[in-house]
Amino acid sequence: MGIEETLRFIHATSWMGSRLGLERMRDLMHRLGNPQDELHFIHVAGTNGKGSACAMLSSILTTAGYRTGMYTSPHLVRVNERFRIDGVDISDESLISIAAQVKLAVDEMEEKPTEFEIITAIAFLYFRQQNCDIVVLEVGLGGRLDATNVITTSILSVIMNIGLEHTAVLGDTLGKIATEKAGIIKPNSIVVTYQSKSIVESVFERICAEQNAVRYKTNFDGIVVRKGELDGQLFDWNYHKGIELVLPGRHQLLNAATVLNVIDQLRVLGWTIYESAVREGMRNARWPARFEVLCRYPLFILDGAHNPQCVEMLEQSLELLFPKQKAVFIAGVMKDKDYVQMLNLISHRIKEVICLTPDSDRAMPAETLTNILKGFEIKATAFDNVESGIIAALSAAKGRPVIAFGSLYLAGSVRDSFPRAFKKWQRKESIRIRNAMSDSQRAARSQKIVQCIAESAEFKRAHIIMSYRAMRGEVDLSSLDEIATQTNKKIAYPLCVNSTEMVALQPNNQSSWKKGALGIFEPNPEDAILVQPEEIDLVLCPCTAFDEDCNRLGMGAGYYDRFLRQCKNATITAVAFALQKSPNVMMEEHDQKMDQIFSNNRIYRTNETNGTRFYTENK
Repeated sequence: MGIEETLRFIHATSWMGSRLGLERMRDLMHRLGNPQDELHFIHVAGTNGKGSACAMLSSILTTAGYRTGMYTSPHLVRVNERFRIDGVDISDESLISIAAQVKLAVDEMEEKPTEFEIITAIAFLYFRQQNCDIVVLEVGLGGRLDATNVITTSILSVIMNIGLEHTAVLGDTLGKIATEKAGIIKPNSIVVTYQSKSIVESVFERICAEQNAVRYKTNFDGIVVRKGELDGQLFDWNYHKGIELVLPGRHQLLNAATVLNVIDQLRVLGWTIYESAVREGMRNARWPARFEVLCRYPLFILDGAHNPQCVEMLEQSLELLFPKQKAVFIAGVMKDKDYVQMLNLISHRIKEVICLTPDSDRAMPAETLTNILKGFEIKATAFDNVESGIIAALSAAKGRPVIAFGSLYLAGSVRDSFPRAFKKWQRKESIRIRNAMSDSQRAARSQKIVQCIAESAEFKRAHIIMSYRAMRGEVDLSSLDEIATQTNKKIAYPLCVNSTEMVALQPNNQSSWKKGALGIFEPNPEDAILVQPEEIDLVLCPCTAFDEDCNRLGMGAGYYDRFLRQCKNATITAVAFALQKSPNVMMEEHDQKMDQIFSNNRIYRTNETNGTRFYTENK
């Protein structure tokens, strides 16, 4: 099987949904040799916080030197995300090979397993094949009858926050749902629980007594917050002092305290986990789409809040960071969720909503959600695709935060589409701002930057320079031609020769130009000299924006960046007005790191510290 055929096999039974029960799973695992019996698990259940807790635990255990598997669901973009060892997704090759083994067993079964059961079987085989020391195993739905509960033993069980969700399957009260979640507790085992409401606590006490299990309840009163910001949090919990957490939000502190409780119990059981590993592992823990900041300017936060409990946590975090401030929201929900309560919890903070349809058969159409929101007297607009919705939200923000929420199925699409959407919006916004400048202002700024380039050591050393002709209000570098002539330098210009290839050409004279499809003046190949990329000493790049890490954002097709990689001897330089700076934006395949930046009559050069690139100003 190839990867496409493998994915078709995995998803072929998605129409069956989640059919709780362990008979099929036990049959499947028996046919595969019960690989789960050869593994050591930390089994994690709960309504909210499971994924974050798994990410923190996995990061700490990996840092402590243990080969750590992590199984989570759902995935945001690729199914490979569900199977990780030491923070690395399963490769396509391994997924294909192991799925083929599972398929042989499935083909022999009279009652076929569900999609989640197949994926869980793949996880068990993969982690055994890779000789994991420990596996952090997230429950899919409920606990007692979930496919992951085919395991018969665990090092310990963890139960995170409990809320009302999947009531048609798990029960319509907190007590019933807690009973299902607590079904992962094994006889004579150790259990760590999130601090919960009294009805949930009583269920845990009863089931632990029935299973002769010892429970360690996490005490949130032990949390002392030293710093809480978008960039991260610093806190103490009991004797764990000065713990750094990149994940923002009050709810992540509660999750982190529960994880630290788990670490304490693992140490008692004999697992060697030094406090240095706890600190480093917690600091390095990442979990996408959970109050994740995709961009700082403008502020864009992605949160997978998909039920009232999650939305309540989202609102608490927003109130802590942005008291009383309204925001533009991007929303998409499932038809079977309590979306009315979700909207009630957040409606006071909404300025406007961009409605999208999540990628799921259970999704509520964007138009339907728009009509519901209008019933709340909230301005709402439906969009057909995620990219256009993101651009609309960024345009509507005007200094306000943008918050995307409502479903993890939406979160994956937003996270995947954001870099492209942001760059389109950034170009549009940069052009709008630059066009608001007068011609004389643009010319004056351009001339300052040209002078800065001409006085730089890189320009003075260079013999052959590649530059570009400005368009639509970009920095105009045309006066470099005269300076280059005076100093015996040659300037070449880029030309797209086909849909994937770019070359550099040196025009023979000022008449050797033609206007390209986008209105950019390009050299005429019939009256120009071809310049090989390895001959170029300095490249001056057009850019939509650049970020704190010296990444140039823009040039969506990537032709320019592909050419830059061939310029082995050149200093790669971004040229932009200062207003084009946009910190903290995700990179895409064809984005390019710059060696330096000429901007607003200043030179910024990159430095490397512990593997991190950043720029410093040379005045």
